[in-house]
Amino acid sequence: MAKKKTTKKAATKKPAKKASKKKDMLLVGSKTKEALKGKGYNVSSDTLDAMNEYVYWLIDQAQKKCTANGRKTIRPYDILA
Repeated sequence: MAKKKTTKKAATKKPAKKASKKKDMLLVGSKTKEALKGKGYNVSSDTLDAMNEYVYWLIDQAQKKCTANGRKTIRPYDILA
């Protein structure tokens, strides 16, 4: 029995996308939504993602402030100030 010739299909290139790796969720979704809805507000589906990005930004700022002060321990005032 003769082997079938296989032809390689031309690889299709996908358009270049931004290297946006989805970050782990740091918030507890149900608790956060419950707090946001507290006074009768609705919460859109992407609100938690936006808040999560903000938390990552706060962490980054606290790390930078801590490093600038020559410390390795992040303290509450690194986050709040």
